[in-house]
Order: sequence, then structure tokens, then C-alpha cells
Amino acid sequence: MTLTQQIITIGLCVLGTMTTRFLPFLVFRENRETPKFIQYVGKFLPSAVFGMLVVYCLRNVNILQGTHGIPEFISILVTAGLHIWKHQMLVSIAGGTICYILLLHFC
Repeated sequence: MTLTQQIITIGLCVLGTMTTRFLPFLVFRENRETPKFIQYVGKFLPSAVFGMLVVYCLRNVNILQGTHGIPEFISILVTAGLHIWKHQMLVSIAGGTICYILLLHFC
């Protein structure tokens, strides 16, 4: 990549990032009510994304071979338990990930 191409690429990345950061504030002004569809998406999209991540993580688990999916199942239980206990997404994800890594290396 030439220097000119690198500068253009960085500029486009900055433009894209700044647009996604400022566009919601320009589209949804303080003095207007947020549309019902946006409220609906804001309410249910995080759960849908989390569900999609679970499906993505379990797509290659074979219960007929190897560990039979036991580390994955235990890690899902730990993640769910941490989320029910703490209600913190970062704690839940980090705890489940750490549990899964430890189970893979020590079992």
C-alpha cells in the first residue's frame, strides 16, 4: 500500500467512526421523542446478539466425540449464573470465558 492509500484508508476509517458516533445525536434530537421502533430495537437487540453469540460458539460442538460438549455446557451455566447473580454483562462473559479456558486446559 502506498502512503497515499494509507492516508485515504485512515481518513475513511476516521470518517466512518465519527459518522456512527455523531449520527444518532443528529437524527434523534433531545426535544423529540425517540421512535417506538428504535425503542423496541434498543430493548431486544442486546439479547438477540447475545443469543447469536451463543449459537456461533456452539456451532462446532460435537456431543459424540471428545469431551462431549461438557466444558461448553459448564461454561454456559457459569455465564448464566454470573449474569443472574451480578447482572453485569462483562463479568458474565469474562467469567464464562475463563471457566471454559480452564476446563479445556486442565480437563
